[in-house]
Amino acid sequence: MIELTERQLLDHLNHNSQGGQAESSLPELIYLFIYTPFCGTCGAARKMLDILQQMRPELPLYAVNVNFLPQLVQAWEITSVPCLMKLHGGQSDDRLYAMQSIDNLYRFLVQEQTKQ
Repeated sequence: MIELTERQLLDHLNHNSQGGQAESSLPELIYLFIYTPFCGTCGAARKMLDILQQMRPELPLYAVNVNFLPQLVQAWEITSVPCLMKLHGGQSDDRLYAMQSIDNLYRFLVQEQTKQ
C-alpha cells in the first residue's frame, strides 16, 4: 500500500476535476485507506489490506493519515477511522467503515475490478 501525502492526493483530485489537464501519477480509480497512527482498529485493518495487496498486487490501494486531511475529511464527511474509500474520477464513490474480515474487504475491493 502506497502512502500518499495531502499534496499528492489534492493533485490527483485536481487532475480529475480538470478533465485530466494536470499531471497525476495515480490511476483514475483508487482505494484510499484513511487511518490514524494510534488507532488499534486501523492497524488491524491495515494488516488485512496488506494481505489483500499481496494476493492482488494490481489493486490500486493507497493510504493517508486522517490528521493531515482536515479539509477533505470535512468535505467528504468522514465520520470515523478506519475508512476505506473508493475514489473514481476524483469523486468519493463508496466507502467502508466496518472492516469485519479479509473476505468482506476483498468483496468491497474486487467488486469494481470485476466490472472492468
